[in-house]
Parts: sequence; C-alpha cells; structure tokens
Amino acid sequence: AVSWIWTQLSLEGMSVKRRARSLRASVGDVFEEHFMLSNDSRLNKLWVEISKDTNMPNASGSRLLTMVGRNQKRTYIARTWLFRRGGFKLGHTRLISGDPFGLFRVEKIFPAKHSLVVLPMIYEIASFVSPPGLLPGGQVIRREALDVTPHASGVREYVPGDPMKRIHWPTTARRDQLIVKEFEKDPQAEVWLFLDAQKTAHAEKPFEIPEIYTEDWMFGRRPKFELPPSTLEYAISTTASLAHYYLRQRRAVGLVTARRHFRVIPAERSERQEGKILETLAFIEAESNLSIAGLVAAQAGQLPQGSSAILVTPTVHPELLATVDDLQRRNLRPVIVLLIANSFGGQMGGEKLYATLFERNVPICRIYCEADLSTELSGFSTNLTSQDYSWQRPPLSHLT
Repeated sequence: AVSWIWTQLSLEGMSVKRRARSLRASVGDVFEEHFMLSNDSRLNKLWVEISKDTNMPNASGSRLLTMVGRNQKRTYIARTWLFRRGGFKLGHTRLISGDPFGLFRVEKIFPAKHSLVVLPMIYEIASFVSPPGLLPGGQVIRREALDVTPHASGVREYVPGDPMKRIHWPTTARRDQLIVKEFEKDPQAEVWLFLDAQKTAHAEKPFEIPEIYTEDWMFGRRPKFELPPSTLEYAISTTASLAHYYLRQRRAVGLVTARRHFRVIPAERSERQEGKILETLAFIEAESNLSIAGLVAAQAGQLPQGSSAILVTPTVHPELLATVDDLQRRNLRPVIVLLIANSFGGQMGGEKLYATLFERNVPICRIYCEADLSTELSGFSTNLTSQDYSWQRPPLSHLT
C-alpha cells in the first residue's frame, strides 16, 4: 500500500518542456534539443525517467534523473546526428516514475507540437557548366523588359501606372521629381534539373551507421559525415548542390522529378525557390515507374529554347542516347551527371554509356561511389575541351 501511494505521488507537480534551436536542418548536421524538467510539488522525487517517442533514427534525449528536489529545475541538452533526410515527428515526451521497489509504475504524457525537416546535404561547387541563353549578352540587346530583371539599363521620368518599386529614389531626390528605373530583358536561359527516381535504376550497398563517441561532440565539433553508398542519395545531393550553385548565380532553376506522381517546380530565381527544391528533394524516394527518358519527354516540350537540361541519373539503358538527341533537336542544352551504378553494387553498363556520350561530345560528368561530390562537380567544367563547349554558342538565326 505504501508503494502504491508513493507511486501515485511520484509525478505530482512534474512537467517537462522541450525547445529546439531550429526545426529545419541538413543531413550531416547536429540537431540540438533543450529539455527542462520542473518539480513544482513540495515532495522530493526519487527518480524520474524522461522518454522521447520519435521516428528519428538514433534519436537522443531520453534520460534518467534521480533526486529531483522540490521546486527544482533540471536542464540538459540532447544532441542527435542527422544522417537521413526526410520529415520526422519529434514525438511525445513521457515522464515515468514509480516506487523504490519497482512494484508499480506511473507515466505522464506531454504531446508533441513540432516536427523536424531534414534537407539533403549540399556540397559547395566552385564552377560548373553555365550555358548562356539565345539572346546575346547583357546590355547589348537593348530590349526593354516589362518586369524587373537583374539588368538595369537606365532611368526615365515617372509615368502614371508605373509600379512604385521601380522608383529610383536617389535620382528622384536629386532631380526633385519621380524617376523610375528601366530594365532590359535577361539573356540568360533557364536551368532545369531532371532527377531520376525510377526504382529499378537505383542501387545501394549495405550500410551501417557509424558510432559517434562523446569526444566527437566536444566544443561543438561536427562529426565527419559521408553519404550512404546509395545512388539515390548521391543523386539527390548532386541535384541539391547544383540548384544551390545556380541560384547563387541568380539563374532561374526548375526541378522535374517523380516519386509516385509527376512533380514539376517551375523555374524561378530566389532564395524561396531553393527552399522549395530542397524540401521536395528531402522526401524523394525511389518509387517511380517513370524512367529518365519518360521524365524528359513529359517536360521537354514545355522548356524555352536554349534552356539547359541537367539529367542526374544512374541509368544504364541506351535510351538515354535517344533522349539526348531529342533535347538537342529541340534546341535545348543537355548535360549529363551519370552515377556509375556498378560501383554502388548495381548493374553493369554505366561505363559503356559514358564512353558513347563522351564520343558524341555531350558534356557528361561521371560519379563513383565514395567520390567527393564537391571535387567531382567542380572539376567537371575544367576538364571539358573547347569542343565540348561548342554547343553553347547560339546559331546565328537566333541572334536579334
């Protein structure tokens, strides 16, 4: 009877609060949560277990605290190494306690309020193929644009109907009348990223999560992370890195992929666009029945002429050759990032496909398992010959 009464009083006045620094992180980051256990009762608590229910792999945060005094608060920080992208519920928090003899147990549940989104890992790219558009560069075209573009050509007097955001205030103050900026049409073409998520094309080697020791967390040091030996994870990180690279150069970037349904993100240039692309990539799985050829065929007709089509795929099927020919006939600029599937434990044939595309002077970058994506992608453009760049020069019929 004493043990039962003890158990009923063991969680009286007990509460726990959780606070995370950020609810968005990237693969390879360390996710930190702050826990605060409060004892607002007049009784000391012999022991209290904090248990966290979450679907996050290797999540930390569960602790056993002893001798929690009355009106006392206990705090601690839980760190979890993020090695898998996707969305994860932070889960309910349970407080568990009981009598000293372990005869009875009681628990109190605090519902979860937030979830964590883990974005793909981004590798810094120093340079990559940047094909221009069909219009000859910069201010040479002298063609006025109705929308705001990065190319400001001059100023003029305000006309009723001009948007307020185009007013150039320094000149307005100097001339003592409203002056607006004029813009020229952007000559740069769009960049479209095609991510192959066909379930039969991807391969993966057996992978074990490395152990993280206590000294790895000291002084905020970030554990060394390597991508799992999976063509899907390498393809997603490659796509995310290329999107980050082009958007940083203020290029309009779009994404085409398929999970269970066809997914298209229209081309834009903004930080918000990068967030949309990364969030889409965070939830991509190899569940599609659509090949890279079908993916390109479904969207190629909607792309503006002169756009770049970057295909990220581990396919070994020769239908990729016909896809490249179709893109070139449409006056689009194909670039292939080919993951060699057999190095990930997949099918043979990637090397032969690479050699065929290389002979056709198609810009192609091959990625092997355990390769440094930053080095491979950055060194790709420097390894191209001048003949590889010949497709970047627009035909005279398109000059205006």
